Order: sequence, then structure tokens, then C-alpha cells
Amino acid sequence: MVVFDIVGVSRASQMMELYPTVCPGIVVREARLEDCWEVAETHCSSFFPEYAFPLDLALRVDRLVSMISGFSVPNGCRRVFLVAVVGSSAEDNFYLGSEEFRVGAFEGKFSLNKGYVAGILTVDTVADFLPRKGPLRQRRTGIAYVSNVAVREKDRCKGIAKRLIAKAEAQAKSWGCRAIALHCDMNNPAATHLYRGQGYKCIKVPEQARWPHPKTSPNIHFDFMMKLLTTPKPL
Repeated sequence: MVVFDIVGVSRASQMMELYPTVCPGIVVREARLEDCWEVAETHCSSFFPEYAFPLDLALRVDRLVSMISGFSVPNGCRRVFLVAVVGSSAEDNFYLGSEEFRVGAFEGKFSLNKGYVAGILTVDTVADFLPRKGPLRQRRTGIAYVSNVAVREKDRCKGIAKRLIAKAEAQAKSWGCRAIALHCDMNNPAATHLYRGQGYKCIKVPEQARWPHPKTSPNIHFDFMMKLLTTPKPL
């Protein structure tokens, strides 16, 4: 699922401006443990902008827990959380405490900076939203899946989503994937236009097929889109 700016369709909460009017450079990198709260805030303010306290806080905590637990994936699978960060703020954060903390195998610090994450994206090979293959319904391999794409309202129209997608595709190639797939809200023409422009094509789902798709509100319908990452060799 993806959230982009489209007038009257999607919104995101206004964040206090901590940066100059001229936007500094955007860096796309893997999320760190200290980014988790910012990722949760970006996700919830983009996908659920109408929620108010205390429900919005509960959603952010739930997303935070989901992200931390998401670092663990089934054997043989990979998952990366990508963040687009504003300028050098990700390197100059003000941290809570001087000692690093540990969650499982991951170390990090709590950052007190606000709004330095401009956009987020998740890419994995877990294949939960890809149709299983064969009578044994085996997990598909060689196909990466993109989800949870969101850009903060104040940081839209700057090419951030394209950079996140490009980074996800590069990551998928490094894993040896031959294709990358996603679900796109059919009522979000801005996202559809973006993905088509990046080479993604809608895959027709056979009638009566029970392909998995993101669990959202009942009135949201998705197109399943895919892009080949390898060029077929000429015969």
C-alpha cells in the first residue's frame, strides 16, 4: 500500500518545521533501531491522519512493536526497512542517554529529533502477499515485495517516493530477485501513475483466485503490479 499526495484523497499530519525553507539533500538508507519511532509516526500520520489521541498513540506504539518484531523473518527470507532522511539530520540527532541499548541482536539509541524521516518503504522476500505455488502452496522465491510506502505531507513532490522505490529495486537485485511486486490502491491514481512510470505493470488476477492482499478497510481495492528486474537473454 502506498500514500502519495493527491488532492482530496490522502493527507498527512502537519509536522513542526525544523529545517530551512530550501529542502536539504535527501538520503535513502536502511532504517536503524533509533529510527523506529519516526518510522511509526510517518506510517500512522500518512495512513491514518484522521485518528486523534489516544488512538493515534496506540497505533504508533503498535507500529513500533511491529517494526521491531519485523526484523525477524523466516529462514531464507530477507526484509529491509528503508527511510528517506532529510539532509544530515540523521547523523546529527540529539539522543536520549549516552549508552546504546539492545533489542535482541540490534543495538541503537533513542533519538529526540522530530520529523527527520521524510519517507518510508519496506521491501522483503517473505512473500506473504504473493500467491503460493503448487499443490503444497509453497512460498514463492525470487520475487521481492514492496509495502508501506509513505511520504510526509510536507516532503511530497520532491521525488522521494521514486528514490525509495529505486533503492528497494537495487536491494532486491542484490538479493538475487528476478522481479519485484506490490499492491497499489486502485483509487490512488497518483501512485498508479508513479509505478507505471517506473516500469510496473498490472497483473490480471484470475477470476475466483484467492490471491492474498493487504488487510485494510473493505472499500479499498488493489491492483497487483509487478516489474522484472532482469532483462531476458536474447535467443
